[in-house]
Amino acid sequence: MTSDLPLLQHLRNLYQQESEELRLTYLRTGDGSAAIRRRAAIVDNIVRQLWQSFAGPAGRPNVALVATGGFGRKELFPYSDVDVLYVCANDNIERDSHELLRSVTQAMWDCGLRASPATRTIKECDRVDPDNLEFTVSLLDRRFLAGDMALYRKLENDLLPALGLRDHDTIVQNLAEIARSRHAKYGNTIFHLEPNIKECPGGLRDYHLAQWLTLLTALKSQKAWPKSESNAFYAPHSERESAYDFLASARCFLHYRNRRDDNILDWHAQDEAAAQSIGLETRGSADPAYWMRTYYRHARTIYRRAVLLLDDLPPARRSFYKQFRRKRTPIAGTDFYLEQGRLELSEGAADIDGDSILRIFGLMANHGYKLSQNVEDRITDSLPVLAVHMPEGPFLWNCLREVLLGPYAAHALRTMHALGILELLIPEFHGIDSLVIRDSYHRYTVDEHTFLVIDNVHALRQPHHEWEKRYATLLPEIDRFDLFLLALLMHDIGKGRRTGNHALQSVELSENLFARLEFDMEERETVRRIIRNHLAMSQALRRDIFAPETVRAFADKIGTQQQLKMLTLMTYADIKAVAPDALTPWKAENLWQLYMGTSNFLDRSVDEVRYHVDTDPTTLNRILALAPERAAELRRFLEGFPQRYLQTRLPEVVRGHFTMALALPEEPVQLHFRTVRQLGEISLVTQDRPMLFADVAGVLASWGMNIVKADAFSNAAGVIVDTFQFTDPFQTLSLNPSEIDRFLQSIRDVVSRKVPIDKLLGARRHAGRRAQAKVAIDARIEFDNDSSSHSTLLQVVAQDTSGLLREIAKSFARCGCNIEVALIDTEGEMAIDVFYLTASGNKLNDETQRLLTISLKQALSEMK
Repeated sequence: MTSDLPLLQHLRNLYQQESEELRLTYLRTGDGSAAIRRRAAIVDNIVRQLWQSFAGPAGRPNVALVATGGFGRKELFPYSDVDVLYVCANDNIERDSHELLRSVTQAMWDCGLRASPATRTIKECDRVDPDNLEFTVSLLDRRFLAGDMALYRKLENDLLPALGLRDHDTIVQNLAEIARSRHAKYGNTIFHLEPNIKECPGGLRDYHLAQWLTLLTALKSQKAWPKSESNAFYAPHSERESAYDFLASARCFLHYRNRRDDNILDWHAQDEAAAQSIGLETRGSADPAYWMRTYYRHARTIYRRAVLLLDDLPPARRSFYKQFRRKRTPIAGTDFYLEQGRLELSEGAADIDGDSILRIFGLMANHGYKLSQNVEDRITDSLPVLAVHMPEGPFLWNCLREVLLGPYAAHALRTMHALGILELLIPEFHGIDSLVIRDSYHRYTVDEHTFLVIDNVHALRQPHHEWEKRYATLLPEIDRFDLFLLALLMHDIGKGRRTGNHALQSVELSENLFARLEFDMEERETVRRIIRNHLAMSQALRRDIFAPETVRAFADKIGTQQQLKMLTLMTYADIKAVAPDALTPWKAENLWQLYMGTSNFLDRSVDEVRYHVDTDPTTLNRILALAPERAAELRRFLEGFPQRYLQTRLPEVVRGHFTMALALPEEPVQLHFRTVRQLGEISLVTQDRPMLFADVAGVLASWGMNIVKADAFSNAAGVIVDTFQFTDPFQTLSLNPSEIDRFLQSIRDVVSRKVPIDKLLGARRHAGRRAQAKVAIDARIEFDNDSSSHSTLLQVVAQDTSGLLREIAKSFARCGCNIEVALIDTEGEMAIDVFYLTASGNKLNDETQRLLTISLKQALSEMK
């Protein structure tokens, strides 16, 4: 053993010179993977010369110098420690070699290397210490450097394979526990404003975790170290290898930039990395947002693989009962089966077809199942074929609905996105793939933000906080929850264009999807309006939300209660998905106050504003474009309708009503019937008369229909447009389509007074008694003479029973009240009906209200 100072000086100079050349080469090429391999080679040479110098030409028997960890993998980053292991044959050899090993380590430091040595006897290597699992894991990446080759071969060929097989479960479970703890420390997300590219989910640590788990699995199955040419551990995979190359380049950049082992990709480092196109194939400079987009794509690839492997691990302890329950459940009509919550492909399964794929994702959305690694690989390999055979039209929409409506929709959509399926179905989504909004406020990329928005809405099914429970009450009141969720999925895709108003761009991009799904005009407009206005509530929150002008302006923009509820939920979920702390309790309270204020305003101003053609020709012109030859008749038809009527109906629907009104001279009772999802709907256009609303409600009751929604509007000429939506509990019309004509004819007969309504109702009374209510609702009758300038607002809350609406309307007629607007709604077994009433063209006076109250109470009492 000797201390050769000239050699140390020579090696120190050599290391400095080669390190500087390495740095210049990296700056010129940007190839991080090559840089770390070259540094490992440089350090190899120095350490071997040091060993030879101190151990002498004959070496030191029974002692082996081994490279471990990153050094063992030949991945030595510029400022990383140099991990070496001195393996001794026994305790005596270790004691006798102490001075030698100390001298070699000191010499490494003298040469400028940050040595991180460990000394173990061969026996000590044959043991797993759960409190120091890092040592065992470091042995998975080992290389012989110098010393006793026979001793190393004993370690490599005998001891480590036996250790890996004997303590496989202990190593794997502890490795998984450490990884999950690390993921939890970083919030189980790859999205951080200033990520640690080594430790964060999706970082280099996860890349190596995937390697270790794959290696241990192969060792267990093959009972030996896997061969490089036949094992997936060594097999190239372009996507993951590209991700690794990018992260390696970025970490080299950070080391050189900070002159230390610092792996935090802070805000300024991102700017500089983008300016130098670190890790990118193109040279020159790049936009920081684009560079970070590339980072997130690669991090997603690595994180997904690591999580898949962690999920594949068996539980640490499995009870006998669970082992007994372990079984495969085939998924009917597909080659998939379910086992332990994971979807797997049957052995020998043929190519995966598009229908099966969509069905599988529907199951994932509804039950939270996961795909096995094998299935994900098969789907990825099948993408070119799937691209040709993917379904469109109503079938595709039904599959998408299944996914969107599932409580685990975001999980299924993320998987679809990661595998490229979502972009096959919705190519417009590609523009926001990993798109970064780089403003220190938006924590997540746009695609992840979109999934979180959907997740936040579904999470309201089980709210945790009091303020969340209020928003949860809005969920069952959304008429088309499927279209609402589709709007959430598409609301930010316009950001991919990076020009103009992204809400309008999103609407424009969604049009192609509407066409592929074969949406009708009403469905398209529903989604359009949500997307177009999805920023309106956030903008209103920047004003004084208690100022009447703010509420009025916002209400004018939104128009309807249904839109308001959807936008309230969307804004809640949207803000919450910007960053973990973006939706503060204070902001959530303000949002709710704005919702309540606007809702009250809409309720109380529902007939406040009447439409007048001369003051607002825009609406006239929109509808006139559909019927240009009937301008004069259209003006007379629209004049005097409440603005609500025009705001809640598409121009095409208004044109339909107008067409029905034109036919009144030939047939004075115009009816249109259609089914809207599971509801029947009739639209009635006729001349107004007393008891008209009550009579129509009575006909529906006589057929056993249960009215769930109704609107009643009239224009200045006394033409009414009433719409009733109802359920058909006995499926009279759906099972007997021929009955529809008889059903409509009965309405015509009653409206035209050819048949008295009491005759129909009399027949109904003999049909059976009313079913007992599950929940008793106390009736409430409330008048409001202040909210409308020309009508008295009456709200009736009562048990929802067949014929209720007719009895209420009969009371109106008995007291000489005229219905200006009716808003009928049902929540479970509770009817909440709001009427705007006049008597002789004026508000109801106190005496009329008293008489009406008596009449209503009597009617409601008789219905119990």
